[in-house]
Amino acid sequence: MLRLTGITKSYLGRKVVDDISFEIQRGEVVGLIGPNGAGKTTIMRMIAGILEPDNGTIIFGGLNVWTQRMEAQSLIGYLPEGAPLYEEMTVSAYLNFMCDTRAVPKSKRGDLIAVATRRTSLGSVLHQPIETLSKGFRRRVALAGAIVHDPPILILDEPSDGLDPNQKRAARALIAELSLKRVILISTHNLDDVSASCSRIIVLNHGGVIADQTPAALAASIASGRIEDAFCALTEPPL
Repeated sequence: MLRLTGITKSYLGRKVVDDISFEIQRGEVVGLIGPNGAGKTTIMRMIAGILEPDNGTIIFGGLNVWTQRMEAQSLIGYLPEGAPLYEEMTVSAYLNFMCDTRAVPKSKRGDLIAVATRRTSLGSVLHQPIETLSKGFRRRVALAGAIVHDPPILILDEPSDGLDPNQKRAARALIAELSLKRVILISTHNLDDVSASCSRIIVLNHGGVIADQTPAALAASIASGRIEDAFCALTEPPL
């Protein structure tokens, strides 16, 4: 499982993540939602070992993500916000590069790259420079890079950003396929993604958790007015 305990992070004296704790079991897809500035991306960067928490621990597979960072990161696939890529590379070269960063043995790369390419439908552009691809294809390349080493935990920040409706349906189907043996955490402003893909929703506001429920339970809480702040977090449009 993935376990966050008492995670806190401040910037310039302001707490952007305030004493957050939650667990995600293998097989769960959890959506992390809330208005801009709620702390979603900061939490994902701390789980991925990019930012160090001020306080608290993040544990996955018995490893502390910060004090055992290299070992923990080998288990994590991370799709960051904006999906940065090396655009001069071909898709094939980029996926091989991602295998390099994960120390994937060359004897396994062919099969792993083939699986990631199939799952993200990139076969037709495998030898094209990334800079020649559309935004949707680039997003799929970034997703392939996150899953190419077959990690047991996936951290996906806005995974459907830039995808057309057909590509979004394919991405949701892929998340469902991958979730069977993995921990998956998704951050998104797209409520359709949440309702279609997630078994739980964690709602953040002002750096804290204000709801942690199934999609159906959260919808009922909002409809009844029991979680007014969660309703505001869900309906506030991205800036």
